[in-house]
Amino acid sequence: MSLVIFHNPGCSKSRQTLELLEKSGKTPTIIEYLKTPPTAKKLQEILNQLGFTPRDLIRKKETLYAQYDLGNPDLSDTDLIGFMIKYPILIERPIVLYNGKAALGRPPEQVLEIL
Repeated sequence: MSLVIFHNPGCSKSRQTLELLEKSGKTPTIIEYLKTPPTAKKLQEILNQLGFTPRDLIRKKETLYAQYDLGNPDLSDTDLIGFMIKYPILIERPIVLYNGKAALGRPPEQVLEIL
């Protein structure tokens, strides 16, 4: 099965996670999700693999989070996924997928659990 990292080269945790994967002898497919965001369906699959809700995967410190009042409890999971697809900077990173499993690289070593 292929190894995939949803990567943001501007993020130190994302760079550290990619380096950790490469040092472990793995060659992941790199998806720069800011350039190529996942579809809503793919993001829902990732959430399911992580065992997360959209609120667990949304970056709360991003300006857009406050700007669009994304902490509003009246927003549905579908609403939040829509915002993350439209503004992929809101997606927490890095996300690693391998063999039907997913891990968030915060801390980077956490991804080793699914390899």
